[in-house]
Amino acid sequence: MKTPDHSPADEAFMREALALAAQSIGLSEPNPRVGCVIATAAGQVLGRGFTQEAGGPHAEVMALRDAAAKGRDVRGATAYVTLEPCSHHGRTPPCCDALIAAGLGRVVAASQDPNPLVAGNGSERLRANGMAVTTGLLADESRELNIGFFSRMLRRRPWVRLKSAISLDGRTALENGQSQWITSEAARTDGHAFRKRAGAILTGVGTVLEDDPRLDVRLVETPKQPLRVIVDSRLETPPTAKILQPPGQVLLYAAVHDKGREAALKAHGAEIAFAPGLSGKVDLPSMLTDLAQRGVNELHVEAGHKLSGSFVREGLVDELLVYQAPTLVGLGQGLASFGPLETLADALALRFVSIERLGPDLRLIARPPGREHF
Repeated sequence: MKTPDHSPADEAFMREALALAAQSIGLSEPNPRVGCVIATAAGQVLGRGFTQEAGGPHAEVMALRDAAAKGRDVRGATAYVTLEPCSHHGRTPPCCDALIAAGLGRVVAASQDPNPLVAGNGSERLRANGMAVTTGLLADESRELNIGFFSRMLRRRPWVRLKSAISLDGRTALENGQSQWITSEAARTDGHAFRKRAGAILTGVGTVLEDDPRLDVRLVETPKQPLRVIVDSRLETPPTAKILQPPGQVLLYAAVHDKGREAALKAHGAEIAFAPGLSGKVDLPSMLTDLAQRGVNELHVEAGHKLSGSFVREGLVDELLVYQAPTLVGLGQGLASFGPLETLADALALRFVSIERLGPDLRLIARPPGREHF
């Protein structure tokens, strides 16, 4: 959305900043994905940058360094930033201070930072030092790029994306459990791109026992592997499971203690956390709270129909990522087992966010209405 304070040139520079921010996917976690473009009023780009790994420089500092490396003077220029510059000392100094010291004249931020430690303070500090500041330009695009960060800051839990590959008649596997491969290579590669953007990839012990997946990112390049999470109430994961093998870290959530199994799993590099719930099962809401405290912004769920059904039944799914192949399977397993429902009016209502074709398959993204408004 463009406001009267923003020109077509402002919008063009902000779109470039958003494209830069997308390069932080898989890199900046748990920090937000931020891009920055520094430009003159005449339209000359002086510097560009995007947020690096946690503890590394943020987008504004990268753009300032880029301008300095090219010998360009940024005094009086405009910084286009996809998220309000930070004003607090975390692993790095405040970006506000860097912009002020550099003598910029104006900052255009797409959206306010939801982090309570910032939340408008960055803009106020810039204004207090004589800088013109506006916000709201392409705010929806900025928020969508950082939907998990907004969720963790405002709801104290990750954005939960439930992924599934299904046939045209809604089956994820044959009756005997065979599921490889329902969809095409193009769909699988795209699925790995969504894995890359997650802070953690989650499955259940049933999938580990049946399919022995690695559950890592292989089909697209990534600077680091997401945390792999197993919901394993009774610690039944075999120490020899592929998911426990490098690279990347593994976290198991259990509901009961078993010292022998704990020791065997820890010996293979797994961390174990306990979130006991009813009937000896892992309490999923408590698990999500813990994952948020660990810095997970987006949680990518690839699980069997039972665990997927539990996420749906408890109202924890924010988004469904479904790849649908033009095949009929007949009898088999569904996407999520929950219910039974008394009437169709009790069904989980969703709205399509996007529908795209990937090779022979469709990629469907759907959300409960208004779920992203928090």
